Amino acid sequence: MSSGKKSNAKAPTHQSSKSLGDTLGSVQPREALAVIFAFRLINALCVRTFFQPDEYFQALEPAWRMAFGENSGAWLTWEWKHQLRSSVHPAVFAFGYWIVQSYGGLRMAPQTKAKWLIAVPKIIQTGLAALSDWYTWRLAEKLYGNGNIASWSVLLMTLLNPWQWYTSTRTFSNCFETTLTAAALYYFSWGLLGTEDDGNAESKYSSIQLFETWSQINSLRLSLILAAFAVLLRPTNVLIWLAIATLALTRATLSGKSPLIRRNLLIVYREVLLCGSLVLGLSLLADRQYYGEWTFPPLTFLHFNVAQDLAVFYGQNDWHYYLSQGIPLLCTTITPFVLQGLFKSLDAEKSNWPVATCNALKALSFIVATTIASLSFVSHKEVRFITPLLPAFHILAAPYITSFFTTISDVASATPVPALGWKRTPLLLAGLLVNAIIGGYLSYFHAAAPIKVVNYLRNEFENIHPKHLAIPRPANVTYDDDFSQELFALFLTPCHATPWRSHLVYPALRARALTCEPPIDTAPGSLQRQVYQDETRRFYADKVGFLKELWSADVPGEDMARFIVGYEGIESALREYFDWSGPGKRHKVELKEVWSSWNGLFTDDDRKSGRLVVWATGFYDQESPYEP
Repeated sequence: MSSGKKSNAKAPTHQSSKSLGDTLGSVQPREALAVIFAFRLINALCVRTFFQPDEYFQALEPAWRMAFGENSGAWLTWEWKHQLRSSVHPAVFAFGYWIVQSYGGLRMAPQTKAKWLIAVPKIIQTGLAALSDWYTWRLAEKLYGNGNIASWSVLLMTLLNPWQWYTSTRTFSNCFETTLTAAALYYFSWGLLGTEDDGNAESKYSSIQLFETWSQINSLRLSLILAAFAVLLRPTNVLIWLAIATLALTRATLSGKSPLIRRNLLIVYREVLLCGSLVLGLSLLADRQYYGEWTFPPLTFLHFNVAQDLAVFYGQNDWHYYLSQGIPLLCTTITPFVLQGLFKSLDAEKSNWPVATCNALKALSFIVATTIASLSFVSHKEVRFITPLLPAFHILAAPYITSFFTTISDVASATPVPALGWKRTPLLLAGLLVNAIIGGYLSYFHAAAPIKVVNYLRNEFENIHPKHLAIPRPANVTYDDDFSQELFALFLTPCHATPWRSHLVYPALRARALTCEPPIDTAPGSLQRQVYQDETRRFYADKVGFLKELWSADVPGEDMARFIVGYEGIESALREYFDWSGPGKRHKVELKEVWSSWNGLFTDDDRKSGRLVVWATGFYDQESPYEP
């Protein structure tokens, strides 16, 4: 980025400069938020694919349990049974379920109510995603200036980022964490990193008072409260705030004078203590209400995933994963500009930015460096674990992507915005096309079958058992023996490969799936842990043998399913088991394929290769279900 040099482009007229600057600078934040929400709502409607289990099993399943009780059919994973997760995140969606149930749910037809219960988490997450975009843009305006073209490029980057399109409207705790982080960074008092020269050359400390008004103090409080909730939600978020605190105290690479005089420090310490205690108290009360006893999930989370090293059970990655794959997947086509912003932030003084902006850019780079370095030491890595860094990535890249694609060479002095001219347009259009292809394919086509199959099963249940669609399931109603014993669906897929009660909806729809709980009671590195196999691994190691265990000869009709769900690769094993000469011949099952769906061009798990299929067993249609 050049500084102090005039652009070679033709100078704009005063009228055109004023017109564009006034247009961008006069956009009201509330109007922008409404437009962003509408955009994300369209985004949410276009996302019809399955990504990762946590979208459902760490958010919507516990939320369903909160809203509809123990007999609601929600599937709580081991993390919830062992109190690793804070109840705050699912409580947000439980509130949405409660709204549907309380205001209209009792008067709706069951099928209509089911559709609303599926839709309401999407609507809530749409709002959270829009707030994430909005606060990222507002933070950019705070740093680069209201109406600055770099600020607007930040908003465009976050809206057109294919990773954001693919994940931001999903109910991951990482997405909520990103929203909280972006908002906390916006309200943060960036003056704590340094102030302009106050004219007193004899002191290294600034005489400028940072917290002179209640508005400034309340902004700090809001930042600390949001940051505290983010840390409780995802304990690794503390790395972001430790990075800022470290930079403020050491002043390494920072510009200007230190504002950390006694008065300012006392105010910060006081607010950290008060806000932290408030959030901690609210969290303890919420978890006490949910779990029925006093517990502190972040501590339990660290114990199981770090001390017990159970996270590696779900996969290990190379130390450079976040560098070689994480950042490119998050940033895709803007990755070169992100890297440029990370390196050049160290020389931010060469630009025309004020001290507060220079220091904030350095802080954002330091946050990225320390967070990625710290998380790289953890064996289990996922791209979404660094999603809260996206606001920093977009803000750091903004000046460089702006000067690369527009005729504005000195972004720092481009407020109000001069007449905007474009350059390298073919490359820009190619980048946008790549983003659209990636986002469109992943959101609408790739791994769409897991969503479709649960919708199919729910619709079949509505048609077959129209009298058993109550939500929640009435406690004082008894069902006939034939129905109460019916297992409607058996999922012989890798564990948590589809949504569960949040999409199956009806509590009376009994279903079973393979589990994959980690070896909780084994020591790290022990022989017991090395040889441990969960249900999913046992099934794929010996499919027919597992089915023989599942339906033993002593009780041949026990938990036989009306429908069996699996990827096409297991069909030969199913037919071998149910064949007239196979070990399951006594069930008199004749498998019939009744539904299937293509599941994408590729998969990261060979067990999910091919079509996802539903086979009808015909078991409950027989006059005599099984031979004695």
